[in-house]
Amino acid sequence: MHKTKPTGDALRAARECGAAAAVSAGLQRDLRECQAAYPGLFPARPFDSTLFSAVAQANAFGAMWASTDRLRVASRTALWIFALDWLLDYVATSREEVDPLVRGCLDVADGALPPPDFPLGRFLAEIREELAAAPAFAGLEPVWREELRRTLSAMAREWDWKTAAREGTPLPTLDEYLANADNFGSSFVNVSHWIRGGDPAALGHFDELRAASGQVQRVLRLLNDLATYERDLAWGDLNALMLCSGREEIAGRVGVLVDGCGELLEPLRDVCPDEVVYLERQIGYSMGFYGITDYWGGL
Repeated sequence: MHKTKPTGDALRAARECGAAAAVSAGLQRDLRECQAAYPGLFPARPFDSTLFSAVAQANAFGAMWASTDRLRVASRTALWIFALDWLLDYVATSREEVDPLVRGCLDVADGALPPPDFPLGRFLAEIREELAAAPAFAGLEPVWREELRRTLSAMAREWDWKTAAREGTPLPTLDEYLANADNFGSSFVNVSHWIRGGDPAALGHFDELRAASGQVQRVLRLLNDLATYERDLAWGDLNALMLCSGREEIAGRVGVLVDGCGELLEPLRDVCPDEVVYLERQIGYSMGFYGITDYWGGL
């Protein structure tokens, strides 16, 4: 009987996947510790075990060369975004609940000590403390705060859109919706990741990387929406498919945006190759992941 021997390429690819899976396991354990430290932020529904695993895997396979320690800030920040999204999108029922959350997080970003009854702020303060230990944070703290502000403002804006729509106000256009893609939060995660890493090449091209990250974020926003349309209908959330003619239009817009990502990333490929691959892998990974499922558990 003929037996096929594994090739060097096959062994190498499998080894890389195994290493990334090990990093993912380490990240998942860390995220579970965060859940234990802030149980009020992560109710079992919709924060089921799969969500923690999926967040860890996305970070590990998005940078397969990186260690658990290197990816901890990105992984924790991504989980923090999920908690923020849950509180602002689904728990808050009035502007009187939205505004204190936004102000409280901005205060923490400015260095204020969060009160004991503000777990979202306490978790953010923990992330900020780890970032503050990175040499790059001193010079890039204003950038980090600005990315956080944009994320918070975009989430609050979408809350206003949904509330106004229930009262008969027209929904935003697809262009307006995409211009608000900071509500996805991936650029805030990326900026935190790059500050933590402190790579000179990345720090020397931070503005260009942020611009590319913003374009990637718009792609991810649409890929997410393609995967979550039925869920968003059930949860009363806003989705790009509500603002256009259908999936073909969104797919066409994704193609245009991906081309734009390539135009922004190509000049950076030789000077900061890891960061370029990191952003490209976010697109490719999300195409595969959102083509089958999404992160949230059921209510």
